[in-house]
Amino acid sequence: MHLVYPAVLAALLFCTGLYGVLVRRNAILVLMSVELMLNAVNLNLVAFDVWLRDTLHSGQALTLFTIAIAAAEIGIGLAIVLAVYRNRGTSDIDRLRDTAESHDTAGAGDAETAGNSTNAEATA
Repeated sequence: MHLVYPAVLAALLFCTGLYGVLVRRNAILVLMSVELMLNAVNLNLVAFDVWLRDTLHSGQALTLFTIAIAAAEIGIGLAIVLAVYRNRGTSDIDRLRDTAESHDTAGAGDAETAGNSTNAEATA
């Protein structure tokens, strides 16, 4: 088996996943893109394991470990996305970032005014 074919396919999968992570705004589509990237890594691990004719099959064992980690990651990721969607009503990453920044700036201003009022009460 030539190593070039799976390596090129893995590179295409990884680039597609990277493009999805950088461009997509929906959190679920970002998680799907991360899964594409992990599958590209798995394909490389198995291809190099076959090409090197490893007697321990360490590439395949590491691939099974990666699949288990990816399954746990997608389960926890989807649970977080569903919880955020229930609380905020959207899974759009830009809108979630904007609301988080607006809460941070509003909270900082409230803390400063609250600190000034307690200082004024203490001096009076």
